[in-house]
Amino acid sequence: MPRLRGRLPSYRRHRASGQAVVTLNGRDHYLGPHGTKSSYDLYDRLIAEWLANGRQHADCEPQAPTLTVEELIHAYWKHAEGYYRRADGTPSSELDNYRQALRLLRRLYGKTDAADFGPRALKAVREQLIRQGLCRASINRRIQRICSVFQWAVAEEMLPVEVHQRLKTLTPLRRGRCEAVEPEPRGPVPQQLIHAIQPHVSEQVWALIQLQLCTGARAGELLQVRPADIDRSGNPWVYELKDHKTAHHGHGRVLYFGPRCQEILLPFLEGRDESAYLFSPREAEQQRRRRQHAARQTPIDRGNRPGSNRRRKPKWSPGDHYTVASYRRAIHRGCDLAFPPPANLARQRQGSDGRGRWETESQWRERLGPDKWKQLQDWQRRHRWSPHRLRKNAATEIRRQYGVEMSKIILGHRSIAVNEIYAQRDEQQARVVMGQIG
Repeated sequence: MPRLRGRLPSYRRHRASGQAVVTLNGRDHYLGPHGTKSSYDLYDRLIAEWLANGRQHADCEPQAPTLTVEELIHAYWKHAEGYYRRADGTPSSELDNYRQALRLLRRLYGKTDAADFGPRALKAVREQLIRQGLCRASINRRIQRICSVFQWAVAEEMLPVEVHQRLKTLTPLRRGRCEAVEPEPRGPVPQQLIHAIQPHVSEQVWALIQLQLCTGARAGELLQVRPADIDRSGNPWVYELKDHKTAHHGHGRVLYFGPRCQEILLPFLEGRDESAYLFSPREAEQQRRRRQHAARQTPIDRGNRPGSNRRRKPKWSPGDHYTVASYRRAIHRGCDLAFPPPANLARQRQGSDGRGRWETESQWRERLGPDKWKQLQDWQRRHRWSPHRLRKNAATEIRRQYGVEMSKIILGHRSIAVNEIYAQRDEQQARVVMGQIG
């Protein structure tokens, strides 16, 4: 028989605790010791409220669906894709920074209610980043980005303000008071390491390296330069950037190309369309293939003809201009060729005769094991360098010859304090002075 609509929830005894209990809308309400007058009074009050509310108790009303951390990340990502964009509409590097910060958060706490995400959970995310080997400064930046996501949710009235306030109570990692590794100070690149890679990089990459040494520009400021962007009416040439690191703060950025820079740029300007990029990996790949063909020893009527062994739909093809990542990878490849690791750590070819395909990185890592793989990483860390360190070379040289103020202006810094990070102090003058008065 169907359940009668007029029947009231029963007053019952809870065997385990001996208390009186009534179930309203699937939720148990304990009333105190079973059989007492106070328990019956509380039962009558709850039933009265339940009937007055349309057979729905105030504490038993259907709650609004909760917002999980995964849903919060998805909502924020839609906002970030439109917010973190350059003037030309391309996504900025900050979008990738948020991707790295939120990937671990989603994996660990994706199904958690966002309103319940607190300092302990955030600390657990931080501990995982420490175990991954990230340096202290990088971990603090990722945690700060996670907090900013919850701050955005509070501003959008998706979460109560208390959620963000709780997360702000987690203090950042301090130097010497945590297990996170400290970032190694990276000074200017030694000249011998720079010149060693010249035979192993393309003409485009080597030109970019020389331009960075002359101008102190960031890598991203030179990678997208076109002939139309350079004012060549006077001397020096002027390149006014429309999009750069501090453009969203309203700051301007101008690069000046003197005689040395002009000599580097002229081979790439001749016969080039005004709207084409000066430094193209596609052109570098074409030049490499032409050199390979010129050095070919197999007769042209034997073996593979030029272009016959190319894939119709390759997974990767060179672009029309370098990115910061591809420029950095090109330099790292040059460093690996100029300073190959010891034979017991180097990548090997497959096959019994050692003439097969090169082993993949996963196969390479499995063959070496954790200890030797760490030795390989230490070797690469000593012999590899990133293009951003060339900015420190230029800052140090400009400061030594023309002073800290001129170094600040040329590098585009807003304060001398920031310039101190890039310009390595010249201690030679201090040695001379202290040799006289010390």
